[in-house]
Amino acid sequence: MNTLSSRSPILRLLSLIVPVGLCAVLLSHCTDKVTSTVRFHRMTPVYTTTDVIRNAVTVLPPQPVTGTGKIFSHDDFLFLNQPGDGVHVIDNTDPANPRPISFINIPGNYDLAVQGDIMYADSYIDLLAIDISNHQSIEVLHREENVFPRFNSFGFYPDDERGVVTQWNEVDVTETFEGEISGSLWQPGVYQYIDHLDITRHAWQDFVNQSNVPVQEFNRSEPTIVGRGGSMSRFSITEEHLYTIDDENLQVFDLSAPNTPTSVNEMSVTFMIETIYSQKERLFIGAQNGMFIYSTVVPESPTMLASYWHATSCDPVIANDTLAYVTLRTGDACEGDQNVLELVDIKQASNPFEVARYQMDHPHGLGLDGSTLFVCEGASGVKVFNANFPFQLEDNLISTIDDMFAYDVIAENNRLIVIGEDGVYQYDYTDPQNIRFLSKMTRMAL
Repeated sequence: MNTLSSRSPILRLLSLIVPVGLCAVLLSHCTDKVTSTVRFHRMTPVYTTTDVIRNAVTVLPPQPVTGTGKIFSHDDFLFLNQPGDGVHVIDNTDPANPRPISFINIPGNYDLAVQGDIMYADSYIDLLAIDISNHQSIEVLHREENVFPRFNSFGFYPDDERGVVTQWNEVDVTETFEGEISGSLWQPGVYQYIDHLDITRHAWQDFVNQSNVPVQEFNRSEPTIVGRGGSMSRFSITEEHLYTIDDENLQVFDLSAPNTPTSVNEMSVTFMIETIYSQKERLFIGAQNGMFIYSTVVPESPTMLASYWHATSCDPVIANDTLAYVTLRTGDACEGDQNVLELVDIKQASNPFEVARYQMDHPHGLGLDGSTLFVCEGASGVKVFNANFPFQLEDNLISTIDDMFAYDVIAENNRLIVIGEDGVYQYDYTDPQNIRFLSKMTRMAL
């Protein structure tokens, strides 16, 4: 997964030591006394009580964008998640001139979905239903409490008394010990890592990816319109049900009473699941070790149709009626060793199989609008393919969008929204061979 949104239950406490002992008397003889000095970073979790968290949801004037997470497009508005903090509400009536309207402060928000006038958003361990009919004066209609108990920050789960880990304090520590040190420097309730060792070279970034929290210092007559999210989403709405995933479970919420979503089912999928994508009466769940296809013919009780296994890697997935498109990429958080786009035949959903594979630079999220396929390539930008030729895709590259680190996309009605490392980009692809830049909302510039 990406730096925006992971809820891994794995606690990787690194406790390596660097012995620098010297014999006390070098010229005469050595003794058994050894001095060992250990230098490391100690991260201590800071908890916030659930009462404080639950009373903090409010609407604010437009705020600077300091992080770009999930994004959702609905009617003429964009809802941009700022990981851990809340949602920027943006009037996108004119994509060439998007206008920030407000910021919904939601502690612990990483995912969202919109249907009608209701936004569903997580807040650490809770699910909120928020009335967004008036973007200047939002109202929390309902809070379904404790429905995401597996939320954790680097393996630190909610505590009944202390609440939820909402930030980390970092202290640089140097300790000297007399004698040989064997075993571990592990201490309960902290995370420790050491610089400049191969095994911990990426420990800090891994910590950020795993923690999800910042470090201090640094029944209706007609269906309701559902918005559009990106391929990295962990929330998906189909008519009267909201489907959410954590790192191993699929949860179903009944939206027949839209103001009061109710958890009606939960089931285990596998470990390390990351994304969810709905297509008609099917759910496609991307995991680090495969893709899982579920039927939603009975919406409140999804049934697994098939699993498609692949090498361990980050794995967003999208699909149409006949093909699923899966990207696999390298990276420390993903633990992958290949950068590829896989095409999987799903005409018979109970028997998916690979039909094509293409080498990519560093693929992330992807989007599909009719016969136009968009693949985010990280530092290589976005590649645009003619999806009418799935078996000659590499020969049908239509165009590229450069000069950005592209993370995820929403492609709909000839308008492309790209989540980049440094902001949100919009383009017009009426002519896919001549994609036209419309606007950019830069981090810290709103």
